[in-house]
Amino acid sequence: MIRIKTKKKFGQHFLKNEKILHQISLTHLNKKNILEIGPGTGALTKYLIIKRSNLVLIEIDSDCINYINKNFKNIKIINDDILQVNFLKIFKSKFSVISNLPYNISSQVFFKILEYRDYITEFTFLLQKEVAQRICSNSGKKVYGILSVLIQTFYKTDYILEVGPKEFDPPPKVDSALITGLRNKTINIGVSFNYFKKIVKQSFQNRRKTLRNSLKNLNLPKKFVSHSIFSKRAEQLDIKDFIWLTNQIKKIEK
Repeated sequence: MIRIKTKKKFGQHFLKNEKILHQISLTHLNKKNILEIGPGTGALTKYLIIKRSNLVLIEIDSDCINYINKNFKNIKIINDDILQVNFLKIFKSKFSVISNLPYNISSQVFFKILEYRDYITEFTFLLQKEVAQRICSNSGKKVYGILSVLIQTFYKTDYILEVGPKEFDPPPKVDSALITGLRNKTINIGVSFNYFKKIVKQSFQNRRKTLRNSLKNLNLPKKFVSHSIFSKRAEQLDIKDFIWLTNQIKKIEK
């Protein structure tokens, strides 16, 4: 069997533990319209093709594409950069995403997930442990941040299991963790997503400062910033707090 040489520029670390690979496939609930990002040599793919329909792979490494085409029959694989792809040209209806996600693009992929939040019903990702903890963190914790708020506004997240470096080839320098996200019922939060993202980002810009200081450059009315929420730091606010805050700021701007 041909061995594919991993490429550092693509952030490739191939998971080799078959038990974990199988568990990842079982964790993913959706059975049709699945997009696998960066399948590599198809270690996870071989489990996904069982009792599932309309599985599409997207891979940037041409060596991996050649390998998969030689070892899998009748499978659709797209040679492209996941960050540049228009998902709606791949699927005509709602779909889910699964991946042993390259560490170097994980945050960017989550922002892409949010961009297509009305079409992506579920995600299952094995990624760097620190990022996984951040995505699933609740308010009040140090790792709670921008992605925690934005992802959890639209997805119910679960932290499934942790995976050590030795389970990969080559072993990464960090631990990994498996997380899932199921689309919730939130559609309209009262403001545009970009505006919401702007306020959330600015709120976390100076984590040690209260919102009164973090949002100072918005020149909000003194009466409004006297509200008790402005005495809190961003990490102390839950999702509903951020939605309320953003809507109130938008009203003032009008």
